[in-house]
Amino acid sequence: MAEEREQWGTRAGFLLAAIGSAVGLGNIWRFPYVAYDNGGGAFLVPYLVALLTAGIPLLVLEYALGHRFRGSAPLTFRRLHPRAEFLGWWQVGVCFLIASYYAVVIAWAAAYTWFSFDLSWGDDPEAFLFEDYLGATGPWDLGGIRPGVMIPLVLVWVVTLGVLLGGVRRGVERANRVLIPLLTLTFAVLVVRALTLEGATAGLDALFSPDWSALSDGSVWVAAYGQIFFSLSVGFAIMITYASYLPRKGADLTTNGFIAGFANSSFELLAGIGVFAALGFLAASQGAAVEDVAAGGVGLAFVVFPTIVSELPALNRAFGVLFFASLVAAGLSSLISITEAGASAVMDKFGWTRRRAVGILGGITALVSLLYGTGLGVTLLDTVDNFVNSFGVAVVGLVEVIVVAWALRRLGELRRHADGVSDLPLGRWWTVALIGVTPVLLGAVTLDNLRRELTEPYEGLPIDFLVIVGWGAAALALVFGLVLTSRPWHADATRDFEPEPIP
Repeated sequence: MAEEREQWGTRAGFLLAAIGSAVGLGNIWRFPYVAYDNGGGAFLVPYLVALLTAGIPLLVLEYALGHRFRGSAPLTFRRLHPRAEFLGWWQVGVCFLIASYYAVVIAWAAAYTWFSFDLSWGDDPEAFLFEDYLGATGPWDLGGIRPGVMIPLVLVWVVTLGVLLGGVRRGVERANRVLIPLLTLTFAVLVVRALTLEGATAGLDALFSPDWSALSDGSVWVAAYGQIFFSLSVGFAIMITYASYLPRKGADLTTNGFIAGFANSSFELLAGIGVFAALGFLAASQGAAVEDVAAGGVGLAFVVFPTIVSELPALNRAFGVLFFASLVAAGLSSLISITEAGASAVMDKFGWTRRRAVGILGGITALVSLLYGTGLGVTLLDTVDNFVNSFGVAVVGLVEVIVVAWALRRLGELRRHADGVSDLPLGRWWTVALIGVTPVLLGAVTLDNLRRELTEPYEGLPIDFLVIVGWGAAALALVFGLVLTSRPWHADATRDFEPEPIP
């Protein structure tokens, strides 16, 4: 007989881990700019619709899959149907790629937490980031190893793998009991400070002033569904794995899905308030308009915010430490979940111990991530992130819904299972959302991404670089899935498994 599957110590432990996985760097640097760029306050309408018709339905679907079939994503899909196993390994391949570069951004944030104590970036944060700190080079130029990146990167992996070696209850759950309250506290203090700055009101006006005409623009709705999908950690193995660690009774899948979904969105809204209040201050101090200083992504975190920190009239170093410490906490909780999804999969497939799975898979991922600690790192990261998110996460999520809802027609069974262990029953909206709304909108997101990539080269990079590094990374996740699917399972993995009768 196979060993009894690990379990969360408490329901709160599962929720903190699920929220920690969902709340990541993208909540802080992606959502505020997406909302601002897509109708401001009016964007909250399609955003809420997307949460209720795609985000939460997908969360509950993955909770139900993991809880009913008691396995990592590959084992869960195999137990659902033998030919569906490849989908789980495809998701694990996506996790591997994301973990390899996500760790590097956390390392940057850790370094900038230290830099905040003496404002090391000086008068030109952009030049400091790309020239002094990252030593950024062009495509195909590996550049030298950047010790300022490598040292915190090694520390990030030491912490992450150390947590995973502790197991689900003593490692992942305990870590999130520290990281999530720490993230909430530091970011709340940061937001309060930002709201007291001169110009904060102008920043909030820029973010929340509604452009109602945007609601008639299909691209705004596509952006809302894309943001919800990418920010909830659905579609790449994590939530299936985490739900498989829930006890068979008292899991309350539906309520947990709503709590995790709304907690994630609440943090995104809080991030929007804090970021744009600070941008309003920066605009006022420079005599510019908010739209002239607004930015998203790496530029917001490591160029715009250091500029804001430098210009604060008081407590600027503390403000910088709080902001970058928030990034580290948000990133670590997500990296732990991404790496756990892969470790759980190889433990199930090959019967490895946790120590061996974490050591081998985590070690390989950490070694690959060292490529991002070179001068080419930032260009490599930007390219891989774009293509893996656009043609890895989005496509695999779309295929998951089509396989489960359309091809295998298992939504009825999964709905009855979720209802049997939940206080809040699912209505027909859940089935309708997953059969109709979610695949249509995910398909629209994918087609929009494809149109964009085929219309103009991403960031003006050379075509050969985009084909090999960008499209190659997206294809690698799929190839990884097919190769691992072809490998045999260890004897106890799939023997005599029967889902428990639906309550």
